[in-house]
Amino acid sequence: MNIAFIGLGSMGTPMARNLISAGFPLAGYDLNSNAVAAFAANGGKPAVTAQAAAAGADAVILMVVNAAQAEQALFEGGVLDALAPAGTVVLMATCPPGAVKTMAARVEKTGRSFLDAPVSGGVAGAEAATLSIMVGAPKAAFERMEPVLRALGDKLFHVGTEAGQGATVKVVNQLLCGVHIAVAAEGFALANKVGIDPKVILEILSGSAAASWMLKDRGPRMLQDDPAVTSTIDIFVKDLGLVLEAGREAKAALPLAAAAYQMFLATSGRGDGAIDDSQVIRSYDLLNRGQP
Repeated sequence: MNIAFIGLGSMGTPMARNLISAGFPLAGYDLNSNAVAAFAANGGKPAVTAQAAAAGADAVILMVVNAAQAEQALFEGGVLDALAPAGTVVLMATCPPGAVKTMAARVEKTGRSFLDAPVSGGVAGAEAATLSIMVGAPKAAFERMEPVLRALGDKLFHVGTEAGQGATVKVVNQLLCGVHIAVAAEGFALANKVGIDPKVILEILSGSAAASWMLKDRGPRMLQDDPAVTSTIDIFVKDLGLVLEAGREAKAALPLAAAAYQMFLATSGRGDGAIDDSQVIRSYDLLNRGQP
Protein backbone atom coordinates (compact mmCIF):
# COMPACT_ATOMS: atom_id res chain seq x y z
CA MET A 1 0.00 0.00 0.00
CA ASN A 2 1.47 3.33 -1.08
CA ILE A 3 0.85 5.97 1.57
CA ALA A 4 1.14 9.75 1.63
CA PHE A 5 1.83 11.40 4.97
CA ILE A 6 0.92 15.08 5.35
CA GLY A 7 2.11 16.84 8.51
CA LEU A 8 5.62 15.94 9.69
CA GLY A 9 5.61 17.76 13.01
CA SER A 10 6.73 16.58 16.43
CA MET A 11 4.34 13.62 16.28
CA GLY A 12 4.11 13.18 12.52
CA THR A 13 7.85 12.66 12.04
CA PRO A 14 8.15 9.61 14.35
CA MET A 15 4.83 8.24 13.12
CA ALA A 16 6.08 8.40 9.54
CA ARG A 17 9.35 6.79 10.61
CA ASN A 18 7.45 3.88 12.18
CA LEU A 19 5.49 3.32 8.97
CA ILE A 20 8.72 3.28 6.96
CA SER A 21 10.21 0.80 9.45
CA ALA A 22 7.14 -1.39 9.00
CA GLY A 23 7.81 -1.53 5.26
CA PHE A 24 5.19 0.84 3.88
CA PRO A 25 6.26 2.94 0.86
CA LEU A 26 5.80 6.50 2.09
CA ALA A 27 5.77 9.90 0.42
CA GLY A 28 5.58 12.90 2.71
CA TYR A 29 5.09 16.65 2.85
CA ASP A 30 5.28 19.42 5.41
CA LEU A 31 5.53 23.20 5.19
CA ASN A 32 8.72 22.96 7.26
CA SER A 33 11.62 22.09 4.96
CA ASN A 34 13.68 20.80 7.88
CA ALA A 35 10.93 18.31 8.72
CA VAL A 36 10.86 17.14 5.11
CA ALA A 37 14.65 16.71 5.17
CA ALA A 38 14.39 14.61 8.34
CA PHE A 39 11.67 12.53 6.69
CA ALA A 40 13.94 11.89 3.70
CA ALA A 41 16.80 10.93 6.03
CA ASN A 42 14.50 8.35 7.61
CA GLY A 43 13.89 6.72 4.24
CA GLY A 44 10.75 8.50 3.08
CA LYS A 45 10.15 10.02 -0.34
CA PRO A 46 9.94 13.81 0.07
CA ALA A 47 7.46 15.80 -2.01
CA VAL A 48 7.42 19.49 -2.90
CA THR A 49 3.66 19.82 -2.34
CA ALA A 50 0.96 17.91 -0.47
CA GLN A 51 -0.69 17.14 -3.82
CA ALA A 52 2.54 15.65 -5.16
CA ALA A 53 2.88 13.45 -2.08
CA ALA A 54 -0.64 12.10 -2.59
CA ALA A 55 -0.31 11.46 -6.34
CA GLY A 56 -1.63 7.94 -6.97
CA ALA A 57 -1.40 6.98 -3.29
CA ASP A 58 -3.69 4.29 -1.90
CA ALA A 59 -4.10 6.23 1.34
CA VAL A 60 -3.24 9.64 2.74
CA ILE A 61 -2.67 10.25 6.44
CA LEU A 62 -3.30 13.77 7.71
CA MET A 63 -1.43 14.60 10.93
CA VAL A 64 -1.90 18.36 10.71
CA VAL A 65 -2.66 20.96 13.38
CA ASN A 66 -6.42 21.37 12.98
CA ALA A 67 -9.47 20.92 10.77
CA ALA A 68 -8.73 24.05 8.76
CA GLN A 69 -5.33 22.68 7.71
CA ALA A 70 -6.87 19.31 6.86
CA GLU A 71 -9.55 20.92 4.72
CA GLN A 72 -7.01 23.13 2.98
CA ALA A 73 -4.77 20.19 2.11
CA LEU A 74 -7.60 17.94 0.97
CA PHE A 75 -9.79 20.29 -1.00
CA GLU A 76 -7.72 23.35 -1.90
CA GLY A 77 -4.28 21.77 -1.96
CA GLY A 78 -5.34 19.02 -4.36
CA VAL A 79 -4.67 16.03 -2.10
CA LEU A 80 -8.09 14.45 -2.58
CA ASP A 81 -7.98 14.80 -6.37
CA ALA A 82 -4.48 13.28 -6.45
CA LEU A 83 -5.42 10.27 -4.33
CA ALA A 84 -6.21 7.00 -6.11
CA PRO A 85 -9.93 6.75 -7.07
CA ALA A 86 -10.52 4.01 -4.48
CA GLY A 87 -8.14 5.56 -1.97
CA THR A 88 -8.61 6.28 1.73
CA VAL A 89 -8.25 9.48 3.72
CA VAL A 90 -7.11 8.93 7.31
CA LEU A 91 -7.57 11.99 9.50
CA MET A 92 -5.47 11.59 12.66
CA ALA A 93 -5.47 15.19 13.86
CA THR A 94 -7.67 16.35 16.76
CA CYS A 95 -10.67 18.09 15.16
CA PRO A 96 -14.25 19.00 16.12
CA PRO A 97 -16.67 16.12 15.42
CA GLY A 98 -18.88 18.34 13.25
CA ALA A 99 -15.99 19.36 11.03
CA VAL A 100 -14.92 15.73 10.71
CA LYS A 101 -18.40 14.69 9.58
CA THR A 102 -18.42 17.43 6.95
CA MET A 103 -15.00 16.43 5.63
CA ALA A 104 -15.99 12.77 5.51
CA ALA A 105 -19.12 13.53 3.49
CA ARG A 106 -17.10 15.49 0.92
CA VAL A 107 -14.50 12.72 0.64
CA GLU A 108 -17.03 9.89 0.39
CA LYS A 109 -18.96 11.79 -2.29
CA THR A 110 -15.96 11.16 -4.58
CA GLY A 111 -16.11 7.39 -3.97
CA ARG A 112 -13.14 7.35 -1.61
CA SER A 113 -13.14 6.13 2.00
CA PHE A 114 -12.64 8.19 5.15
CA LEU A 115 -11.28 7.15 8.54
CA ASP A 116 -11.79 9.44 11.51
CA ALA A 117 -8.79 8.25 13.55
CA PRO A 118 -7.46 10.72 16.16
CA VAL A 119 -4.66 9.62 18.45
CA SER A 120 -3.61 9.98 22.07
CA GLY A 121 -0.22 9.39 23.61
CA GLY A 122 1.80 12.43 22.67
CA VAL A 123 5.29 12.50 21.25
CA ALA A 124 6.41 9.63 23.48
CA GLY A 125 3.64 7.42 22.12
CA ALA A 126 4.42 8.46 18.56
CA GLU A 127 8.10 7.63 19.05
CA ALA A 128 7.42 4.21 20.58
CA ALA A 129 4.47 3.32 18.31
CA THR A 130 2.29 2.99 21.41
CA LEU A 131 -0.39 5.50 20.49
CA SER A 132 -4.05 4.97 21.30
CA ILE A 133 -6.03 5.29 18.07
CA MET A 134 -9.80 5.82 18.13
CA VAL A 135 -11.44 5.07 14.79
CA GLY A 136 -14.86 6.00 13.51
CA ALA A 137 -15.36 4.42 10.07
CA PRO A 138 -17.27 1.68 8.25
CA LYS A 139 -15.98 -1.77 9.19
CA ALA A 140 -14.56 -2.55 5.75
CA ALA A 141 -12.55 0.69 5.63
CA PHE A 142 -11.29 0.10 9.17
CA GLU A 143 -10.15 -3.44 8.37
CA ARG A 144 -8.42 -2.30 5.18
CA MET A 145 -6.32 0.25 7.08
CA GLU A 146 -5.82 -1.80 10.25
CA PRO A 147 -2.27 -3.00 9.38
CA VAL A 148 -1.23 0.61 8.81
CA LEU A 149 -2.73 1.79 12.09
CA ARG A 150 -1.14 -1.05 14.04
CA ALA A 151 2.27 0.17 12.89
CA LEU A 152 1.51 3.42 14.71
CA GLY A 153 -0.18 2.35 17.92
CA ASP A 154 -0.66 -0.65 20.17
CA LYS A 155 -4.12 0.38 21.39
CA LEU A 156 -6.48 0.41 18.43
CA PHE A 157 -10.20 0.92 18.99
CA HIS A 158 -13.00 0.79 16.41
CA VAL A 159 -15.40 3.04 18.32
CA GLY A 160 -18.14 3.26 15.70
CA THR A 161 -19.00 3.15 12.03
CA GLU A 162 -19.50 6.88 11.50
CA ALA A 163 -17.03 9.72 11.01
CA GLY A 164 -17.09 12.02 14.01
CA GLN A 165 -17.32 9.21 16.54
CA GLY A 166 -13.54 8.88 16.81
CA ALA A 167 -13.27 12.65 17.15
CA THR A 168 -15.86 12.61 19.93
CA VAL A 169 -13.91 9.99 21.90
CA LYS A 170 -10.75 12.09 21.52
CA VAL A 171 -12.65 15.18 22.69
CA VAL A 172 -13.79 13.29 25.81
CA ASN A 173 -10.19 12.21 26.40
CA GLN A 174 -8.95 15.79 26.15
CA LEU A 175 -11.76 17.01 28.40
CA LEU A 176 -10.59 14.70 31.19
CA CYS A 177 -6.89 15.43 30.58
CA GLY A 178 -7.38 19.19 30.71
CA VAL A 179 -9.64 19.10 33.76
CA HIS A 180 -7.29 16.71 35.59
CA ILE A 181 -4.31 19.02 35.03
CA ALA A 182 -6.25 22.10 36.12
CA VAL A 183 -7.72 20.48 39.21
CA ALA A 184 -4.31 19.13 40.26
CA ALA A 185 -2.95 22.67 39.99
CA GLU A 186 -5.90 23.93 42.03
CA GLY A 187 -5.18 21.40 44.77
CA PHE A 188 -1.52 22.39 44.93
CA ALA A 189 -2.55 26.05 45.01
CA LEU A 190 -4.69 25.46 48.09
CA ALA A 191 -1.86 23.63 49.83
CA ASN A 192 0.57 26.41 48.90
CA LYS A 193 -1.82 29.02 50.24
CA VAL A 194 -1.70 27.56 53.75
CA GLY A 195 2.02 26.77 53.68
CA ILE A 196 2.00 22.99 53.22
CA ASP A 197 5.05 21.54 51.45
CA PRO A 198 3.87 20.71 47.91
CA LYS A 199 6.27 17.75 47.78
CA VAL A 200 4.46 16.21 50.73
CA ILE A 201 1.08 16.85 49.08
CA LEU A 202 2.27 15.22 45.87
CA GLU A 203 3.53 12.15 47.72
CA ILE A 204 0.27 11.77 49.64
CA LEU A 205 -2.07 12.33 46.69
CA SER A 206 -0.12 10.13 44.31
CA GLY A 207 -0.81 7.13 46.54
CA SER A 208 -4.40 7.98 47.43
CA ALA A 209 -7.80 7.67 45.80
CA ALA A 210 -7.28 11.22 44.47
CA ALA A 211 -4.47 10.06 42.18
CA SER A 212 -4.71 10.30 38.40
CA TRP A 213 -2.26 9.69 35.57
CA MET A 214 -2.09 13.44 35.00
CA LEU A 215 -1.38 14.15 38.67
CA LYS A 216 1.50 11.67 38.70
CA ASP A 217 2.89 12.94 35.38
CA ARG A 218 2.31 16.70 35.66
CA GLY A 219 2.43 17.03 39.45
CA PRO A 220 6.24 16.83 39.75
CA ARG A 221 6.61 19.42 36.98
CA MET A 222 4.19 21.76 38.75
CA LEU A 223 6.78 21.92 41.53
CA GLN A 224 9.48 23.11 39.11
CA ASP A 225 9.92 26.74 38.12
CA ASP A 226 10.73 26.05 34.46
CA PRO A 227 10.16 22.38 33.54
CA ALA A 228 10.99 20.87 30.18
CA VAL A 229 8.09 21.20 27.74
CA THR A 230 6.27 17.98 26.86
CA SER A 231 2.94 19.55 25.93
CA THR A 232 2.20 23.28 25.87
CA ILE A 233 -0.42 25.47 27.49
CA ASP A 234 -1.65 26.44 24.02
CA ILE A 235 -2.33 22.81 23.10
CA PHE A 236 -4.90 22.69 25.86
CA VAL A 237 -6.29 26.09 24.90
CA LYS A 238 -6.90 24.53 21.48
CA ASP A 239 -8.13 21.15 22.69
CA LEU A 240 -10.43 22.42 25.42
CA GLY A 241 -11.78 24.89 22.87
CA LEU A 242 -12.63 21.87 20.70
CA VAL A 243 -14.26 20.21 23.71
CA LEU A 244 -16.52 23.21 24.22
CA GLU A 245 -17.30 23.36 20.51
CA ALA A 246 -18.32 19.70 20.58
CA GLY A 247 -20.47 20.44 23.61
CA ARG A 248 -22.24 23.22 21.74
CA GLU A 249 -22.83 20.94 18.76
CA ALA A 250 -24.34 18.26 21.00
CA LYS A 251 -26.08 20.78 23.30
CA ALA A 252 -24.23 19.21 26.23
CA ALA A 253 -23.37 21.29 29.31
CA LEU A 254 -19.64 21.07 30.13
CA PRO A 255 -19.06 23.44 33.08
CA LEU A 256 -15.85 21.82 34.34
CA ALA A 257 -14.29 21.89 30.88
CA ALA A 258 -15.24 25.57 30.59
CA ALA A 259 -13.60 26.42 33.91
CA ALA A 260 -10.40 24.55 33.00
CA TYR A 261 -10.35 26.25 29.60
CA GLN A 262 -10.43 29.67 31.26
CA MET A 263 -7.41 28.82 33.43
CA PHE A 264 -5.35 27.67 30.44
CA LEU A 265 -6.52 30.68 28.45
CA ALA A 266 -5.51 33.04 31.24
CA THR A 267 -2.05 31.47 31.35
CA SER A 268 -1.67 31.79 27.59
CA GLY A 269 -2.97 35.34 27.65
CA ARG A 270 -0.10 36.38 29.90
CA GLY A 271 2.35 35.23 27.24
CA ASP A 272 2.97 31.71 28.60
CA GLY A 273 1.29 29.75 25.82
CA ALA A 274 4.49 27.94 24.80
CA ILE A 275 5.49 26.70 28.25
CA ASP A 276 4.69 23.26 29.68
CA ASP A 277 0.99 22.71 30.36
CA SER A 278 1.73 21.89 34.00
CA GLN A 279 2.42 25.59 34.45
CA VAL A 280 -1.28 26.41 34.42
CA ILE A 281 -0.51 26.42 38.15
CA ARG A 282 1.00 29.89 37.63
CA SER A 283 -2.48 31.28 37.06
CA TYR A 284 -3.64 29.81 40.36
CA ASP A 285 -0.60 31.25 42.12
CA LEU A 286 -1.32 34.63 40.61
CA LEU A 287 -4.92 34.49 41.80
CA ASN A 288 -4.04 33.36 45.30
CA ARG A 289 -0.76 35.09 46.05
CA GLY A 290 -0.66 38.06 43.75
CA GLN A 291 2.52 36.89 42.03
CA PRO A 292 3.35 34.50 39.18
